[in-house]
Amino acid sequence: MSTGFSLILTTAASDATVAAITDRLLGDRLAACVQTMPISSAYVWKGVIARDNEKLLLIKAKSADWPAIEAAIRATHDYETPEIIRLDMADASRAYLDWIVDSTR
Repeated sequence: MSTGFSLILTTAASDATVAAITDRLLGDRLAACVQTMPISSAYVWKGVIARDNEKLLLIKAKSADWPAIEAAIRATHDYETPEIIRLDMADASRAYLDWIVDSTR
């Protein structure tokens, strides 16, 4: 059962892109929190194995805002095909979910 809240994942290579996505989502009150962590990615791109150091963004938001969040990430991201994945929060503390509601539009 979904709580009506989501964890959204995206990655970016540059600090500038990470900051732009974070500022847009928080500034537009689409996300309550954006956490970033360094990761090492290996993937196939245009038939070639690529390896990059990236940052993973963990975005906490209301599921109802998914279309606007996806559009904001696409408009801000510098990747041709950015990773944008939404995972339903199956459960979370009520106080945390209330904070997300209070922090978003």
